[in-house]
Amino acid sequence: MRPRDDDAEDGTGEAGGFRGAGGAGGAGEYGDAGRPPGGPEGPGGFGGPGPGDGKPRIPLPRASVEDSGQPLPDVVPVVLEHHVLTSLLGAWALAACSAEEAAAVEEHIGDCAACADEAVRLREAVTLLQRPESLDLDPALRTRVLDGCLERRPPRIPVPEWAAPYDAETARLDALLQDIGDAEWHAPVRLRWFEADGPASRRTTVAGVLAHLLTVDGAVAVGLGLADPMGEITAAGRGPAARTEAYWRASHYPPTRLVRAPWREQSHGIVRTVSFTGDEGGMPVSYGDFELPLRDAMLDRAFECWVHAEDIAEAVDYPYEPPAARHLNRMIDLAARMLPGALAARRRAGLAAPGGPHLVTAGEPGRSLRLEIEGSGGGEWLIPLDAPGAVGSAEHEVAHVALDGVEFCRLAAGHVPPADAAAGQLGDREAIRDVLFAAASLSRM
Repeated sequence: MRPRDDDAEDGTGEAGGFRGAGGAGGAGEYGDAGRPPGGPEGPGGFGGPGPGDGKPRIPLPRASVEDSGQPLPDVVPVVLEHHVLTSLLGAWALAACSAEEAAAVEEHIGDCAACADEAVRLREAVTLLQRPESLDLDPALRTRVLDGCLERRPPRIPVPEWAAPYDAETARLDALLQDIGDAEWHAPVRLRWFEADGPASRRTTVAGVLAHLLTVDGAVAVGLGLADPMGEITAAGRGPAARTEAYWRASHYPPTRLVRAPWREQSHGIVRTVSFTGDEGGMPVSYGDFELPLRDAMLDRAFECWVHAEDIAEAVDYPYEPPAARHLNRMIDLAARMLPGALAARRRAGLAAPGGPHLVTAGEPGRSLRLEIEGSGGGEWLIPLDAPGAVGSAEHEVAHVALDGVEFCRLAAGHVPPADAAAGQLGDREAIRDVLFAAASLSRM
């Protein structure tokens, strides 16, 4: 909007104010003595002619120059002396000059080499004052927004606490997938895990990783009565690795970004179903060659979703943070509870020491290792060393291991060699070695 020509016309001056020309008690335009006949509107209403002059009492709105389709008026540089223009260079570099001053400065630096050099130097200095900001959204932004919304308005059907980590991790991975381009879906990714006493790996792509999550999550979906993403595809043993390999082989082409839709629909279906069932999470879920209670299966899927999301993020150079502390603690607790069984399996396979003279039966206290997890989601766990059903006893503690929480999870995912994982070790070296290798053996493709 361009400025109006006179104060009386726009009502900003003394003559055009709300009190009229006579002030607070005078007989101005709106005073009692000067009120026009016919009420406050006058003969012509608010837009009609005033008394005797034929002009509207309140001017009609004016059209903007930008809306008229006409060219904008040229800014004519003002004529300023050299020392004034020199003093304006700093303001010009900060874009703080008026249009006329900026035009004068720009015309001047086209003719004055000294001022031109100073202008360039000041512009470069201004860029250093502004911190570069990443265009990538914080991966945790969606979780924080949802947490804030749910604090103010709880969902009508709340997600069980034991299913919240899976809900959060699938949402975080989906946010990552929305940000990558078509070509990045074919970026190479190497899945890593631990077998026997050495590392194992399998080469695939970003889309292949999501297909792997789709098929293994399908074991939980089937346990809840949902459709199996494998369809008519058969896999010997129906274990996680067998399901994934069968799905990859059945695809006529390598998986593409189209796999995201069925994966996300399935994850939504799983969360929605466990929210409506009212089950406490004790229902068994079969992975083919082993079973987990539903609450532990949901934690297992949340853990694997996070681990493979980090694999994808590393492949496409995307920032990715660990889970929230309360979710990370639940994942660590699941791994700690599974360690005695993994240790027993390694003993049966001859990969761990057979146990000391204090070998006890299930339910009795025996030797234990204190697992201390530091950092986010940390805590302490007593790991029984003599039998899967034995009770860890502080009185029979023979070793102490300290690790960072994220480092322990990467050990349990097979991403860190057991020999390099422990930050602190104290006590029975053989027991420490067996527990660290048992933790790595929890990993699978």
